[in-house]
Amino acid sequence: MAKRPIFLGASTPLPASPEEAILDSVPNPHTDSDYLIRFTAPEFTSLCPITGQPDFAHLVIDYAPAKQIVESKALKLFLGSFRNHGAFHEDCTIAIGKRIVAAIKPKWLRIGGYWYPRGGIPIDVFWQAGRLPKGLWVPDQGVAPYRGRG
Repeated sequence: MAKRPIFLGASTPLPASPEEAILDSVPNPHTDSDYLIRFTAPEFTSLCPITGQPDFAHLVIDYAPAKQIVESKALKLFLGSFRNHGAFHEDCTIAIGKRIVAAIKPKWLRIGGYWYPRGGIPIDVFWQAGRLPKGLWVPDQGVAPYRGRG
């Protein structure tokens, strides 16, 4: 019997921290095909670890699944758990990518963290893991260089 995702159909509170969040997965229904899954989180928030002020980012997560895919509600809860988490832009972006890779072991994953300005400077952070399957179409992430994004 297939494992049922733990969050589907249940009222689930936001985890207090990324460490407490569970990244649930479900079986890939098309293991015979290479394809791309994209999650876009245009309103991601975390806290500056120095000032405690909120930081905002537009995250784009692309991955080519292997045996498992990320359950979207679990991902939403995981990303939401950063709202009260203090970490630099680089740490948040790369930690999210590494956590997803650890949870589902995709063939390939790329995350783009397009951060809104802090101190007048936008910081964009990119990370990838694995090998892109040959011939897989990967569209541009579609986030323009900062000029008052929106």
